[in-house]
This record gives sequence, C-alpha cells and structure tokens, in this order.
Amino acid sequence: MIPFPPGLALEPRPASPSRLPEPPGRRPPLWPLSTTRELIARGESAWRSRSRGGLTPREARARRSHAEGYPMLTHHQRSLGRDWTTPWENLQSCCWNRHISSCMRWPGHYSRAPYPYFSSRHFSLNWRPPCLFESRTQFQYWNWRPDNLSQTSLCHLSSYIMNTEGDEPSSKRRKHQGTIERHWEYICNHNKEKTKILGDKNVDSKCEDSENKFDFSVMSYNILSQNLLEDNSHLYRHCRRPVLHWSFRFPNILKEIKHFDADVLCLQEVQEDHYGTEIRPSLESLGYHCEYKIRTGRKPDGCAICFKHSKFSLLSVNPVEFYRPDVPLLDRDNVGLVLLLQPKTASGASPAICVANTHLLYNPRRGDIKLTQLAMLLAEIANVAHQKDGSFCPIVMCGDFNSVPGSPLYSFIKEGKLNYEGLAIGKVSGQEQSSRGQRILSIPIWPPNLGISQNCVYEVQQVPKVEKTDSDLTQTELDKTEVLVTAEKLSSNLQHHFSLSSVYSHYFPDTGIPEVTTCHSRSAITVDYIFYSAEKEDIAGQPGTEVAVAGGLKLLARLSLLTEQDLWTVNGLPNENNSSDHLPLLAKFRLEL
Repeated sequence: MIPFPPGLALEPRPASPSRLPEPPGRRPPLWPLSTTRELIARGESAWRSRSRGGLTPREARARRSHAEGYPMLTHHQRSLGRDWTTPWENLQSCCWNRHISSCMRWPGHYSRAPYPYFSSRHFSLNWRPPCLFESRTQFQYWNWRPDNLSQTSLCHLSSYIMNTEGDEPSSKRRKHQGTIERHWEYICNHNKEKTKILGDKNVDSKCEDSENKFDFSVMSYNILSQNLLEDNSHLYRHCRRPVLHWSFRFPNILKEIKHFDADVLCLQEVQEDHYGTEIRPSLESLGYHCEYKIRTGRKPDGCAICFKHSKFSLLSVNPVEFYRPDVPLLDRDNVGLVLLLQPKTASGASPAICVANTHLLYNPRRGDIKLTQLAMLLAEIANVAHQKDGSFCPIVMCGDFNSVPGSPLYSFIKEGKLNYEGLAIGKVSGQEQSSRGQRILSIPIWPPNLGISQNCVYEVQQVPKVEKTDSDLTQTELDKTEVLVTAEKLSSNLQHHFSLSSVYSHYFPDTGIPEVTTCHSRSAITVDYIFYSAEKEDIAGQPGTEVAVAGGLKLLARLSLLTEQDLWTVNGLPNENNSSDHLPLLAKFRLEL
C-alpha cells in the first residue's frame, strides 16, 4: 500500500456549463471517500508526526523546491466516477520523497527524472499506477491534468482514459497493425510520361529490353541505428515498445532487403557491432559483397555499400572522412563512401559505375558544415569517376542528406551551381523556417588548406618557382602579393561538373502533396535521395519528368513513396512491418554499353 495523508481531502469539483457530459455507458461507479482508508497502510504515523510538528520556513522552502522538480503521485483509485480536485500545495507535500515504480514518459517530461515533471502550465500526462493490488490489468492509463495551477492551484483528476502514450494529435494516434502499400512507377522511353502500375500483374516490369544494355537496381536505406534510436527515444513516443527492439527490427529490415532484391545497397546508420555480427553475414549469404565505413570519433554507426557478386566486380574502395583536425569548421564525425564498380556483361566491354553513399550532418543551423561535407564528397567522386578522356563515368549518389527538396543544398546538387552570397547558414538545408539570429555564410565557406576548390575538385598544390635577381622581393612584399591574389579569387559561386537528376519528383503530380522519406513523432519530410548522372530533357517543365537520352544512365522505374497521412494510417515509422524511421528508396537503371 502507498502512504496517503488523511488530511488530504478530495472534494467534488463543481460542474461547469462549458464541460460536456460524459458519454452514457462509460461512467464507472462512484468512488466514496470512505474507501480512502483502505489505501492507507504504512507511513501514516510518520506523516502525521511531521504534520503535527510543523515545518520551519527553511524546511518548507526546501520541500517546495524538491516537490517542484520531482512531484509524484502517491495513490490511485480503482475507478473514478466523477472529477475531483485537491489543493496543489497539499499534493506537493504528500508527494515528498515518494517513488512511482512504473511511470510512462510523456511529451514534456524532465529528461533526467524517472517520473513526470509537473509544470505550472496546462498539459496532459498519462500515468501507469504501480501494481500494488491483485491484478495489474485492473488499472488503465489515467489522464492527469494540472488545471490552471497558477490561478486555481488545483490538481484535476479526470476519469477519461487516453488511448495513446503521449498527447498526440488524432492523426498520430496509434492505429491498428497494417501494411504500407507501395508500387512501382515505370518511366517509359520515347519521352512518354511516367506510368503508375498499381498491382497489375499483366504489365511487364521492364520498359524495354535489347542487346548492349546493362540493367541494375539501387536501394538507399537509412536503417536507423539502435544506439541512435535509444538516444533519441523522444522521437518514437508513438511506437509500441516491442517494435523498437533490435531483435524485432532486424528481421523486418532483412525481409525488406530480400523482397526488393536490389543489385546495389547503400545503407546509412549501420551500427558497427550489428554490422559485424548480423548485417554483413546475412547480406553475404544473399550474394552481396559488403564495404563499410564507420563514423570517426566514438560514433558507433556508419555507411555501407553492398553489391551482388553476380552483377559487379570491385575496382576501388574510397572512404571519405569529413572530420579534419586542422580545419576548425570540420569538427563533425560524418563520413562518406565511394566505390568504383565494373558491370559484368556478356560482351565484357562496359564503362565502370561510381556509387557513392553518405549521411550528412543533421544540425539544421550548420549549413556551412553541410555544404563543405558535400563538396568533399563531390571532390572524391570527381577523383574516382574521372576517365582518361576527361569525362566522368556514370554516377549514382545515395544517402541521407538532411536537406529538403528545393533547398539551396538540394538545388546545388541538381543544378551544379550555387551562389551563396548573403545566404544564412540555417537556410542551406531548408529545415529551419526562420533565419533570425543566424549568421551569413562566409566567403569562402571553407579555408584554402582543405585543398578543395570552389568547383568541388581537389586542388593540385603547386609551388611557384621564383628566380633570384638583384631586385628580389622581401618576404613582407610576397605576403602582400599573395593576399591580393587570394582576394581576387574569392567567389561566392560553388560549382560541380556532374549532371545529376533525382530519381524522385518529391511531389505527387495529381495532388501536389509532398512525398516523405522519414516520419517520426516530430516531423515527416524528405531527406533521403538517389541522384544519378544523366543528360536531362525537360518535359513540360514539371519536376520529376526528366528522362535520360543517349549517354549516362536511364531511369527505368522507381518504387513509389508515400504521404505523411499514408504513414500515420499505420502509426508512422517505425511500425510492426517497417522497422526504420526512414523508407527505403529503390530505382532501376539502364546503362547504354
């Protein structure tokens, strides 16, 4: 039993005309005050002695300070037939130094406390009472609302039972188990617009097929590191706890990979211990060769690229570390991975394919770091994909770029140029809605000692030859000359030399509703992409309707994405069938030989 002060009386709260009557049939039996004595066992005498002795002002201040930080409930009832109120100060006193053994988290809880944190503002809280009676199933979640504490100083005990953990909007409340329906969208040749196939088994899965063509598929998938999931549990309040366990999640992820059977996998947030013990062995058993790059520092996850032995042979592996100890700007531990693959064809003559995978910094207010990380990745791609004739081999760049469609970073990837003069660092990725208090990007963004030009290629360090004459310049004059030359070369224009298209259009053409690639308790947006090198021909000026012409890669098909509303019909992500907070992206390409 839990100690309960006998002097803490519960009084019926007067009915308010603004309150709606409870639905018929849901009103439980009235709770008589006499049953309070049945809940009192231990601790009563100690409480009474403290009450009779009174408190000094110093003790009262200490007690109020503690109660404000860690207020806890000390009793529960089998049923409440009506609403009751009690003075807030008395509730704080009786909550002194008590413990609630099984308390559920709520959206505004104090992160360092194992129990709810009461504040003076209006909020909702679901509390699971401790199992002190014969059956735990008798008690449901109680909804506790401190009702206008700053004015009335009353704690409102409501008999209404919430259906969710956390006071989520109705669109985000838990739904029954369901599956997400996704279909293939086929991009047909001869400048025809995309065709959606909704489960039609009579339609051929290929647009065309002929000789001298190499078809392959690529999946990009952020599989959600278990460590990151646990460190950011506030993002997954809407999830049932069993679906968040790795022992439940990994079989689902592996099932998805088996089902889609992509030729190339680009995985992000791959936890190192899981990669070594489960992920890599499982994928190797499916015929994949795996390459992995862990994040620098003490980060436990990284990026992996896996490809099928039957489709490709490995030419080179090129990891990219975005952390540079000699560059103060680059103090984050994100990484990238670039592979050069040789397609296995019957003729044996085909160009190599460059596949890149990355996970850029999340922080929405550090667009300067994101752009620099992207420039480093593009410089490595240019170095790997460069061919003897000066051109580049076909490129596929996948990953979680932590930027939304239409943002400056996204536009830079697709258009190949960006003038960032006057651009706030929080506007680079499009995640921040307000630029107030943010500084403007410096020119240049990264220092010269990084060794990457404004064209996103590695600079060749050349030492100028100086002939000795009688009129040699002094060291001070040389320094001044170098500063003048550097100032002349400063430019706010970034460029890259790839012609990159996005596999997805990011908006549904019929409704204009945005597609989403990630969905959790705080947001549902697009941050994951598959970019590929192709010569584009714009059709009707609509985004996502570009098709490849001669040269480069031709997009054949893509796995459809969903809207936020679609995902919340199955309780968002992760859920019983989709075990990451990101959706896998999948595309089919054709390489002209």
